[in-house]
Amino acid sequence: MSEIDPFIFQVSIFVLAIFVGYFVVWSVTPALHTPLMAVTNAISSVIVVGALTAVGVGLVGDDSWAAKGFGFAALILASVNIFGGFLVTQRMLSMYKKKDS
Repeated sequence: MSEIDPFIFQVSIFVLAIFVGYFVVWSVTPALHTPLMAVTNAISSVIVVGALTAVGVGLVGDDSWAAKGFGFAALILASVNIFGGFLVTQRMLSMYKKKDS
């Protein structure tokens, strides 16, 4: 019995996650977009913690520039996702406020 290359295994899981994520997000009804945004903000906050760990990897182990670069890129992208999510949520909530006549 031959073993599966770990790289192929990880890439196939990544591709599968892309398809599942795409179909899950696009099948959500508009009423659930705000809770979905809250969940993605929570996931992004976990990514920020991991990215900060990768950026500070020199403090805990191997001083790799690749880990710091990918960690910094993940930190920037997750931060944009979090702040964009807050802006979208605030805009959606303002749509439901009563307008003063």
